Amino acid sequence: MKENMLTFLKQLARGIAQQFGPSCEVVVHDLSGDNAEHSIVAIENGHVTHRKVGDGPSMAVLEALSGKPEKLHTDGSYLTKTKDGRILKSTTIYIRDEQQKIIGIFSLNFDITELMMVSNAINPLVSITSQKGETGSIPHNVTELLQELIEESTRQVGKPVPLMTRDDKIRAIKFLNDHGALLITKAGDRISKYFGISKYTLYSYIDSSNDDDAPV
Repeated sequence: MKENMLTFLKQLARGIAQQFGPSCEVVVHDLSGDNAEHSIVAIENGHVTHRKVGDGPSMAVLEALSGKPEKLHTDGSYLTKTKDGRILKSTTIYIRDEQQKIIGIFSLNFDITELMMVSNAINPLVSITSQKGETGSIPHNVTELLQELIEESTRQVGKPVPLMTRDDKIRAIKFLNDHGALLITKAGDRISKYFGISKYTLYSYIDSSNDDDAPV
């Protein structure tokens, strides 16, 4: 591998390791010579896999040397495991010359063992059993609560107010009534104004929706 390329890769490895911290191992393998048994020419945070400069090839190196480099492509975000059982999120980038021969490998191994432990501990706390898809917000006061209920009633119908028919508005107002919106002080005034109807019409719509619910 040319000296300027190797210098660049070493600088890149150092920068990535500094950015992501001590859990991120970055390795440069030089496959351009005849010394593949000692392919590691640069390594940052080698404590992750307990390797050092001068150590030998990984599985990715052996694949690169297997004779079919045209079948090898950048492999990102796969899981590997160290000898002591730590879980790594790994990426392998193959470096090629002008003839597309693989002359090096740039790899990242991020130790996610602790993150997986945290995830396993947190998942039961944040998982939900409800089938509701959207995360509901928490209003600061009844004014916001009423506004959210009104907006949700519109979403339930699936039309903006100007396009709603009488039946659409009855459906929306039934939703509001069923969810207690009319229990909020002066809610009738705001709901009437929002739907462009009189308070008399509002309560007639409520009566209509109640009639629809009557047993037959």
